[in-house]
Amino acid sequence: MVYSILIVEDEYLVRQGLAKLVNFTAYDMEIMGQAENGRQAWELIQKQVPDVILTDINMPQMNGIQLASLVREKYPQTHLVFLTGYDDFDYALSAVKLGVDDYLLKPFSRQDIEEMLGKIKDKLDKEGQQSQVQDLLAPKLEGNLAHTIQEHLSDSQFSLKSLAGELGFSPTYLSSLIKKELGLPFQDYLVRERVKKAKLLLLTTDLRIYEIAERVGFEDMNYFTQRFKQIAGMTPRQYKKGEAR
Repeated sequence: MVYSILIVEDEYLVRQGLAKLVNFTAYDMEIMGQAENGRQAWELIQKQVPDVILTDINMPQMNGIQLASLVREKYPQTHLVFLTGYDDFDYALSAVKLGVDDYLLKPFSRQDIEEMLGKIKDKLDKEGQQSQVQDLLAPKLEGNLAHTIQEHLSDSQFSLKSLAGELGFSPTYLSSLIKKELGLPFQDYLVRERVKKAKLLLLTTDLRIYEIAERVGFEDMNYFTQRFKQIAGMTPRQYKKGEAR
């Protein structure tokens, strides 16, 4: 796969130096365009979103920090690298919260650029592999995830980590998959399904409330009542008596 790069720099010679100093194709990358300020870059980005943006900080009309903020908000998957001089170095560090991947300190060498491109390429390759795996497995898991969780509702020790081990995924990856496929973080979805099952047992059995709590994976009766009321709007006892229904 070939990754696209946008170079944003108000100094013509620096732009040309970046474009010609290294062989981008060696890193499976190509320059999709160049811009001399943030506003011009933003117009290009909205027409074709690049995989990587190399941007100066100090530029007229729209600076690099402002551009990075817009990109992070609308295109969070895009990787950002700041080009900065010594005078802007502290400013660049303060922008780490924007999720900038790296920075190049001017004047930079061919080796500096190549090291940066190598790191960015590794990130892009890993993201691509994860995306492919997710595309292959998500259709299979979409129905199975909910079913597998249902089978473990009574297990008080059931956790994201144990489910990940059962399915052969890392907890981090599985967490993002569950949120995407089921619409809620794992713990929220698990509690919601446990309360749903508890409602059914309250209406259809003569089990005591503490027995129902155990049946749906709650060891702590007070915690069960608290979470039940949080979701159902009433206590288990009130629900069983039919109050407010």
